[in-house]
Amino acid sequence: MSSSPLSGTAPVPQRYLALDAYRGFIMLILVSGGFGLAALAERRPEFRPLAEQFEHMPWEWITFWDLIQPAFMFMVGVAMPFAFARRMEEGATKSQLFRHVAARSLRLILMSQILMSISKGRMHFQLINVLAQIGITYFLCYLIMQLRFRWQALVAALLLAGHWSLFLAFPGAEGPFMSKTTNIGAVIDKFVFGAVNPGHWATLNFVTSTVTTLFGVWTGQLVRSSRTHREKMKILALWAVGCLAAGLAIHPWNPIIKRICTVSFTLYSAGWVLLMLLVFYWTIEVLGWRKWTFPLVVVGANSIFIYSVDMVLRGWLNRAIGVFTIKFEWLGALAPVAQSCCVLLVMWYLCYWLYQRKIFLKL
Repeated sequence: MSSSPLSGTAPVPQRYLALDAYRGFIMLILVSGGFGLAALAERRPEFRPLAEQFEHMPWEWITFWDLIQPAFMFMVGVAMPFAFARRMEEGATKSQLFRHVAARSLRLILMSQILMSISKGRMHFQLINVLAQIGITYFLCYLIMQLRFRWQALVAALLLAGHWSLFLAFPGAEGPFMSKTTNIGAVIDKFVFGAVNPGHWATLNFVTSTVTTLFGVWTGQLVRSSRTHREKMKILALWAVGCLAAGLAIHPWNPIIKRICTVSFTLYSAGWVLLMLLVFYWTIEVLGWRKWTFPLVVVGANSIFIYSVDMVLRGWLNRAIGVFTIKFEWLGALAPVAQSCCVLLVMWYLCYWLYQRKIFLKL
């Protein structure tokens, strides 16, 4: 398996707490239910600007909430060089590693179907759920990783160019990027699945999301290398600024839209995701501030578990906790925030209970 030239010399066998903490942070935000801020904003309109940062942008541009799925997929990529190297050190052959990757991809896709079907109360096949998208991009990134870095970069560029070209070649009624129900992604979903996905999410997003995961792969190779902290941080910062600048530069022609995962969104979101990782890396690995990360590490160690609990049991937990808290109505306008945080705390404790017993859900 070839590595990126960003990897430096021989890799350093080390566990990076910053990566575990960052993964836990992303998962906590992902299952937070927006911390009840939307309901708070209905009672106190002055909180609307804050609440909007914990909701998806209706179409063009971006909010903080729109960065969570790319960050999740990015961290899957970061973990891949570490996981594959460990398996190879344990004696796994390339054919065994390929079978492992293929089987894991299928399990992720299957799990996404099960969770979405339970959530909807009926059988529901789709490929827009984050686990399904990860299942696809995980497998594709493994294949791309077999190439030399310059060919990996070329494949990434071709994926971005191909996605952009598809939307231009088959524009919808209101243009290639402004048509919510007639863009090429929606047309493909209607042809394959019989309908446009709710919220106008496109299955075709896996094309550009593969590049997001690939950014994670390259970052994992960099972090795993023997370069100094200073060198790693400099490269991460340069890539972050470059991605932000590139995303903004092409925004007038290729709008930043998460729901169809445009090229500009892919680059711009990658820039922010890299900057967030840079903060975690600097704080934890360089400054050595490590104790505060424990609550995040507990969640990061069981990310699939807490995601599944959120998908299937959030409603039940909310009702059950509400029986004893009276949904914190005695707090007035802050009641939904307190209730949402209480549900999140219970989900965190379930992860903590498993963490203490060294039980980790893997796919």
